[in-house]
Amino acid sequence: MKNITQRLFVLVLVFVSMTTGVSAQRVLGDTLANERVEMIAYGDMNQWITRRITESAIIGGKTKDVYAIGPTEVITGDIPYVNKGGSPWATSNVMAKVAGVTKTNTSVFPDRRGTGFSARMDTRMESVKVFGLIDITVLAAGSVFLGSVHEPIKSTKNPQKILQFGVPFTKKPRAVRYDYKIKLSGEPDRIRATGFGRTKTIKGKDLPATVLLLQKRWEDEKGNVFAKRVGTMVNYYYDDTEWIDNATYQIMYGDIASNRYYLEDRMKIQDQDRYTVNSKGDIVLIQEIGWANADEAPTHIILQFSSSHGGAYIGSPGNTFWVDNVKLVY
Repeated sequence: MKNITQRLFVLVLVFVSMTTGVSAQRVLGDTLANERVEMIAYGDMNQWITRRITESAIIGGKTKDVYAIGPTEVITGDIPYVNKGGSPWATSNVMAKVAGVTKTNTSVFPDRRGTGFSARMDTRMESVKVFGLIDITVLAAGSVFLGSVHEPIKSTKNPQKILQFGVPFTKKPRAVRYDYKIKLSGEPDRIRATGFGRTKTIKGKDLPATVLLLQKRWEDEKGNVFAKRVGTMVNYYYDDTEWIDNATYQIMYGDIASNRYYLEDRMKIQDQDRYTVNSKGDIVLIQEIGWANADEAPTHIILQFSSSHGGAYIGSPGNTFWVDNVKLVY
């Protein structure tokens, strides 16, 4: 049981840091000439589902609230979550069941803003104790993204495959726009805490991040999924801010390798492994193989916000990233 519980806890928290690296993304004004603006469904962050889940007695048996972005509702019990009400959003809040043990992670929360809500993503240390047998502490960050999570999580092997990144999308927006607020930890370096071995120092300041990718995907006869990059936007935040409304970031189209805002390490093709479900119902790697022509239309959009960058278990406790009113500008 000790090994099972250790693997379960680390598995749940591997979803916390699914980001990319630092960029100098072009920031536009809060309005564009002749613009047309569309709110992404549930992008006003005012409706939340509360999943009330009781964890297994072996790890304390506490009842936890696990939040999802979708039509307002309370769901009681360890019921696997599927996106509801047409909501395209998923979060790093997840439920796992391994060998009969139920464990949850919550690092994304609805946070009151005026008469409505925003999405608050926290980076923090998460601990679990099992009757004096196990005392594990790992670093967990918050992430909100377009896509879904295949629940319940049942295996510790490549948990990134449990995330389905992106949703169908065929338009070509000029920019993405949203309101945001930042609170950084103030630490000059990050830490890496996996729950196994000592906590390590990772050089560099921990930065909240936004990533938007437009892809043109297709599937071959064997079920492999390929993609070309149609559009790219990556932005990182270096300082604390109060609420900034209508922050607007340009989406760059086509091959941007020579663009002044391009950074190879994080905007490159196949910057990280992402997965989807093919027509056969199998979870497969999205094989991003090159740049699309700037005039080509996408088939899918990936949009992700995260309170930390650098990879799983890496960050600075105390980082918080708030996001609200997520829109696309045409």
